[in-house]
Amino acid sequence: MGISVYSLGAAGEVTGSKHVLEIDGIPYMIDCGAFQGRRAVSDAKNRNFDFPVDKLGTVILTHGHYDHCGLLPILVKRGFKGNIYATPATRDLANVVMMDSARIQARDAEYLGKQAKKKGEKFTWKPLFDEADCTKAADQIITVSYKRNMYIAPSLQLEFFDAGHILGSAFAYLTVKGRHGTLNAPSAALYDEGNEIRILYTGDIGRPEKPIIRKPSNDMPAPDYIFLESTYGNRLHEESSFAMTELERIVNEAVAKKGKIIIPSFAIERAQELIYYLHLLVDKKRIPSIPIYIDSPMAVSVTGIFGIHPECYDDEVHEAFLKHHKNPFGFGALSYVTSVEESKALNDREGPMIIISADGMCEAGRILHHLYNNISNPKNTILIVGYMAENTLGRKILDGEKEVKILDEWFQVKANVEQIDAFSAHADYEEMISWLKSIDTSRLKQIFLVHGETAALDAFTQHLWEAGFKDVTTVKYGERYDLT
Repeated sequence: MGISVYSLGAAGEVTGSKHVLEIDGIPYMIDCGAFQGRRAVSDAKNRNFDFPVDKLGTVILTHGHYDHCGLLPILVKRGFKGNIYATPATRDLANVVMMDSARIQARDAEYLGKQAKKKGEKFTWKPLFDEADCTKAADQIITVSYKRNMYIAPSLQLEFFDAGHILGSAFAYLTVKGRHGTLNAPSAALYDEGNEIRILYTGDIGRPEKPIIRKPSNDMPAPDYIFLESTYGNRLHEESSFAMTELERIVNEAVAKKGKIIIPSFAIERAQELIYYLHLLVDKKRIPSIPIYIDSPMAVSVTGIFGIHPECYDDEVHEAFLKHHKNPFGFGALSYVTSVEESKALNDREGPMIIISADGMCEAGRILHHLYNNISNPKNTILIVGYMAENTLGRKILDGEKEVKILDEWFQVKANVEQIDAFSAHADYEEMISWLKSIDTSRLKQIFLVHGETAALDAFTQHLWEAGFKDVTTVKYGERYDLT
């Protein structure tokens, strides 16, 4: 039967990570993420996801972002009862992310149902899953710490290494032990230990100089195959020091105009990183202490999870947080907003102030209301600090469109639009190549590229060739690749 791999998401696109390693007819899924982008397109893609759960061996989760864990409840809802392996921090984050999605879908169903009733239309849209499905999915997660090599099937070993992307993120290092016998064998000893295939799934790779968490690991054994992300395969980020300088400039310019800075941000990692940087700038008196609001219930929950997983911190934050009890996620100017009433009240207050709100691509959530109320005021600033998928509202604002549609109304974009690339949680192409050169590639046969738009994939392939990595394949959706 042999060994093969294929992808059902994040192949030729960035989000919706779903990769499958099949061994002698039994599939093992690496990530089960939701597609993110325009709401109608995302809903259709996620709703049409289908997989034979009765055959599925296990699921391996690289990290807790929605585009990597968001469809786990669907697997469970459809009858999957197997194990889901993740690091402890990933389990906690994924639980929050899945629950948040279920609650948003429930609210959407209620709102859309009322709108349809007013119009006398039939309403048939239903949430993909509910909170009970999320609870079941979380119950099936088995936590595995970094560098704890273990068998997850008679012929398959899993070991997590720190990916440096978000809290708890991991490279999934899989070793297929031997290629003889049957997977129903009672003991791994029946396999030929000298004949193994090693596959490294990077998930998402972080940047080496990110604050808070450690840099990506490079001490794993030599892999035969690497599934490598390519989100920024055609881009270079600014240095972290530049990010601090730019953030200082943008805040001080907004203060001078008494304007608001609206920052669309993902609730995981980006929000906490912004808090950390703003804390440093206030402490160093490089910016005044103006009100900063984290307007995202999920970001509030996630920041709490950061507080209970210091094992993921880099040395600097670990030293401050544990030894000196300095909370990098709490200071005088910072307020966490949870209720809808508090969120609405922000739009009636005068600047200067900073509002960090989800969703990161401006397709849903409270950020839409803040953009609705502030995007046409030239005193205000929209600060883009992360990846914006094609055709999303965030991408349109970033690309400089003069008029955008928000909540079914058109608005002139008169606010100042700024971007800081250095906050990205993804490595750029130079950082990824540097990481590749730092690991043992003595056995490497092939690199499979996933998680990238066409331009990024094409450019990254060229950069890899120039760096000496010649056997590079761009993974196509659903196409099967045999491993030997």
